[in-house]
Amino acid sequence: MNFSSKLLENAVAEFAKLPGVGQKTALRLVLHLLNREEQEVEDFGQAIITLKKEIRHCRNCHNISDTETCEICASPKRDTSLICVVEDARDVMAIENTAQYFGRYHVLGGLISPMDGIGPADLYIESLINRVREQEIKEVILALSPNMEGDTTIFYLYKKLKDFNIPITTIARGVAFGGELEYADEITLGRSIVTRVPYENAMMR
Repeated sequence: MNFSSKLLENAVAEFAKLPGVGQKTALRLVLHLLNREEQEVEDFGQAIITLKKEIRHCRNCHNISDTETCEICASPKRDTSLICVVEDARDVMAIENTAQYFGRYHVLGGLISPMDGIGPADLYIESLINRVREQEIKEVILALSPNMEGDTTIFYLYKKLKDFNIPITTIARGVAFGGELEYADEITLGRSIVTRVPYENAMMR
Protein backbone atom coordinates (compact mmCIF):
# COMPACT_ATOMS: atom_id res chain seq x y z
CA MET A 1 0.00 0.00 0.00
CA ASN A 2 1.45 3.35 -1.06
CA PHE A 3 1.05 6.29 1.31
CA SER A 4 1.30 9.98 0.50
CA SER A 5 2.40 10.72 4.06
CA LYS A 6 4.82 9.04 6.44
CA LEU A 7 2.67 10.20 9.36
CA LEU A 8 -0.34 8.51 7.79
CA GLU A 9 1.67 5.35 7.17
CA ASN A 10 2.86 5.23 10.78
CA ALA A 11 -0.66 5.69 12.15
CA VAL A 12 -2.03 2.96 9.87
CA ALA A 13 0.77 0.62 10.94
CA GLU A 14 -0.15 1.10 14.61
CA PHE A 15 -3.87 0.47 14.03
CA ALA A 16 -3.03 -2.61 11.96
CA LYS A 17 -1.40 -4.14 15.04
CA LEU A 18 -4.85 -4.51 16.62
CA PRO A 19 -6.39 -8.01 16.40
CA GLY A 20 -8.65 -8.45 13.39
CA VAL A 21 -7.63 -5.14 11.82
CA GLY A 22 -5.98 -5.31 8.42
CA GLN A 23 -4.32 -2.44 6.57
CA LYS A 24 -7.46 -1.41 4.70
CA THR A 25 -9.52 -1.25 7.90
CA ALA A 26 -6.67 0.54 9.67
CA LEU A 27 -6.53 3.12 6.89
CA ARG A 28 -10.28 3.67 7.10
CA LEU A 29 -10.06 4.23 10.86
CA VAL A 30 -7.14 6.64 10.56
CA LEU A 31 -8.87 8.66 7.82
CA HIS A 32 -12.00 8.77 9.97
CA LEU A 33 -10.00 10.25 12.86
CA LEU A 34 -8.41 12.79 10.51
CA ASN A 35 -11.87 14.04 9.61
CA ARG A 36 -12.93 14.52 13.26
CA GLU A 37 -12.43 17.64 15.35
CA GLU A 38 -9.05 17.91 17.05
CA GLN A 39 -10.65 17.75 20.51
CA GLU A 40 -12.41 14.48 19.66
CA VAL A 41 -9.14 12.90 18.58
CA GLU A 42 -7.40 14.15 21.72
CA ASP A 43 -10.20 12.72 23.89
CA PHE A 44 -9.87 9.39 22.05
CA GLY A 45 -6.13 9.25 22.58
CA GLN A 46 -6.36 10.36 26.21
CA ALA A 47 -8.96 7.68 26.98
CA ILE A 48 -6.58 4.97 25.76
CA ILE A 49 -3.61 6.44 27.65
CA THR A 50 -5.65 6.76 30.86
CA LEU A 51 -6.92 3.21 30.46
CA LYS A 52 -3.41 1.83 30.15
CA LYS A 53 -2.02 3.84 33.07
CA GLU A 54 -4.86 3.55 35.58
CA ILE A 55 -6.63 0.23 34.94
CA ARG A 56 -6.34 -2.29 37.73
CA HIS A 57 -7.07 -5.96 38.29
CA CYS A 58 -9.27 -6.99 41.20
CA ARG A 59 -7.12 -8.34 44.03
CA ASN A 60 -9.68 -11.07 44.64
CA CYS A 61 -10.77 -12.37 41.21
CA HIS A 62 -8.29 -10.65 38.83
CA ASN A 63 -11.07 -9.12 36.71
CA ILE A 64 -10.42 -5.73 35.12
CA SER A 65 -11.45 -3.00 37.55
CA ASP A 66 -11.19 0.71 38.29
CA THR A 67 -10.63 -0.04 41.98
CA GLU A 68 -8.69 -2.50 44.13
CA THR A 69 -11.79 -4.70 44.45
CA CYS A 70 -14.12 -4.98 41.45
CA GLU A 71 -17.83 -4.17 41.65
CA ILE A 72 -18.84 -7.83 41.40
CA CYS A 73 -16.65 -8.95 44.31
CA ALA A 74 -17.74 -5.93 46.37
CA SER A 75 -21.46 -6.47 45.77
CA PRO A 76 -23.37 -7.86 48.79
CA LYS A 77 -25.94 -9.29 46.37
CA ARG A 78 -23.54 -11.86 44.91
CA ASP A 79 -23.31 -15.44 46.19
CA THR A 80 -19.84 -15.59 47.75
CA SER A 81 -19.88 -19.40 47.92
CA LEU A 82 -19.99 -19.79 44.13
CA ILE A 83 -16.96 -19.22 41.87
CA CYS A 84 -17.16 -19.22 38.08
CA VAL A 85 -13.70 -19.70 36.53
CA VAL A 86 -13.19 -17.97 33.18
CA GLU A 87 -10.33 -17.23 30.82
CA ASP A 88 -10.47 -13.43 30.74
CA ALA A 89 -12.59 -10.32 31.30
CA ARG A 90 -14.44 -10.79 28.00
CA ASP A 91 -15.94 -14.00 29.35
CA VAL A 92 -17.06 -12.23 32.54
CA MET A 93 -18.91 -9.70 30.38
CA ALA A 94 -20.44 -12.45 28.24
CA ILE A 95 -21.76 -14.36 31.25
CA GLU A 96 -22.99 -11.21 32.98
CA ASN A 97 -25.00 -10.35 29.86
CA THR A 98 -26.96 -13.60 30.29
CA ALA A 99 -28.32 -12.45 33.69
CA GLN A 100 -28.28 -16.13 34.71
CA TYR A 101 -25.34 -16.16 37.11
CA PHE A 102 -25.18 -14.48 40.51
CA GLY A 103 -21.97 -15.71 42.08
CA ARG A 104 -18.43 -14.42 41.84
CA TYR A 105 -15.72 -15.01 39.24
CA HIS A 106 -12.10 -16.00 38.99
CA VAL A 107 -10.23 -14.79 35.91
CA LEU A 108 -7.32 -17.05 34.98
CA GLY A 109 -5.72 -14.62 32.55
CA GLY A 110 -5.45 -17.20 29.78
CA LEU A 111 -5.49 -20.95 29.14
CA ILE A 112 -2.84 -23.63 29.44
CA SER A 113 -1.25 -23.92 26.00
CA PRO A 114 2.11 -25.71 25.76
CA MET A 115 2.32 -24.82 22.06
CA ASP A 116 2.32 -21.13 23.02
CA GLY A 117 4.59 -21.63 26.00
CA ILE A 118 1.80 -20.97 28.52
CA GLY A 119 1.86 -23.22 31.56
CA PRO A 120 -0.07 -23.31 34.86
CA ALA A 121 2.47 -21.00 36.53
CA ASP A 122 1.64 -18.28 33.98
CA LEU A 123 -2.03 -18.18 35.04
CA TYR A 124 -3.88 -17.17 38.22
CA ILE A 125 -4.35 -20.77 39.30
CA GLU A 126 -2.61 -20.68 42.67
CA SER A 127 -4.81 -17.79 43.83
CA LEU A 128 -7.88 -19.84 42.83
CA ILE A 129 -6.67 -22.75 44.96
CA ASN A 130 -6.13 -20.34 47.86
CA ARG A 131 -9.64 -18.94 47.52
CA VAL A 132 -11.15 -22.42 47.64
CA ARG A 133 -8.95 -23.33 50.61
CA GLU A 134 -9.55 -20.16 52.63
CA GLN A 135 -13.15 -19.23 51.77
CA GLU A 136 -16.42 -21.11 52.23
CA ILE A 137 -16.83 -22.20 48.63
CA LYS A 138 -19.70 -24.60 47.81
CA GLU A 139 -19.18 -24.96 44.06
CA VAL A 140 -16.63 -24.13 41.37
CA ILE A 141 -17.92 -23.73 37.80
CA LEU A 142 -15.28 -24.20 35.11
CA ALA A 143 -16.64 -21.97 32.33
CA LEU A 144 -13.86 -22.15 29.77
CA SER A 145 -14.11 -22.16 25.99
CA PRO A 146 -14.79 -25.65 24.58
CA ASN A 147 -11.55 -26.10 22.66
CA MET A 148 -8.32 -28.04 23.18
CA GLU A 149 -6.72 -25.41 25.43
CA GLY A 150 -9.93 -24.99 27.43
CA ASP A 151 -10.32 -28.72 27.99
CA THR A 152 -6.65 -29.06 28.98
CA THR A 153 -7.05 -26.27 31.53
CA ILE A 154 -10.29 -27.72 32.90
CA PHE A 155 -8.67 -31.13 33.39
CA TYR A 156 -5.69 -29.56 35.18
CA LEU A 157 -7.96 -27.50 37.46
CA TYR A 158 -10.12 -30.52 38.23
CA LYS A 159 -7.06 -32.46 39.42
CA LYS A 160 -6.04 -29.53 41.65
CA LEU A 161 -9.52 -29.01 43.11
CA LYS A 162 -11.03 -32.50 43.43
CA ASP A 163 -9.59 -33.16 46.90
CA PHE A 164 -11.50 -30.21 48.38
CA ASN A 165 -14.71 -32.30 48.20
CA ILE A 166 -16.86 -29.59 46.65
CA PRO A 167 -18.89 -29.85 43.43
CA ILE A 168 -16.80 -29.01 40.37
CA THR A 169 -19.02 -28.38 37.38
CA THR A 170 -18.62 -27.35 33.76
CA ILE A 171 -21.02 -25.46 31.54
CA ALA A 172 -23.29 -27.63 29.41
CA ARG A 173 -22.03 -28.09 25.88
CA GLY A 174 -24.58 -25.91 24.19
CA VAL A 175 -21.49 -24.08 22.96
CA ALA A 176 -19.93 -25.93 20.02
CA PHE A 177 -16.49 -27.47 20.49
CA GLY A 178 -13.82 -25.22 19.04
CA GLY A 179 -15.87 -22.10 19.72
CA GLU A 180 -15.04 -19.15 21.94
CA LEU A 181 -17.21 -18.33 24.95
CA GLU A 182 -17.33 -14.61 24.20
CA TYR A 183 -18.95 -15.23 20.80
CA ALA A 184 -21.75 -17.48 22.06
CA ASP A 185 -25.20 -15.90 21.98
CA GLU A 186 -26.63 -14.89 25.36
CA ILE A 187 -29.46 -17.46 25.37
CA THR A 188 -27.15 -20.41 24.61
CA LEU A 189 -24.54 -19.26 27.12
CA GLY A 190 -27.18 -18.57 29.77
CA ARG A 191 -28.66 -22.07 29.38
CA SER A 192 -25.15 -23.56 29.53
CA ILE A 193 -24.60 -21.89 32.90
CA VAL A 194 -27.98 -22.91 34.30
CA THR A 195 -27.72 -26.53 33.07
CA ARG A 196 -24.09 -27.02 34.13
CA VAL A 197 -23.04 -30.58 34.89
CA PRO A 198 -20.55 -32.25 37.28
CA TYR A 199 -17.16 -32.47 35.61
CA GLU A 200 -16.97 -36.22 36.26
CA ASN A 201 -20.08 -36.64 34.09
CA ALA A 202 -18.62 -34.44 31.35
CA MET A 203 -15.48 -36.62 31.22
CA MET A 204 -17.60 -39.71 30.49
CA ARG A 205 -19.20 -38.21 27.38
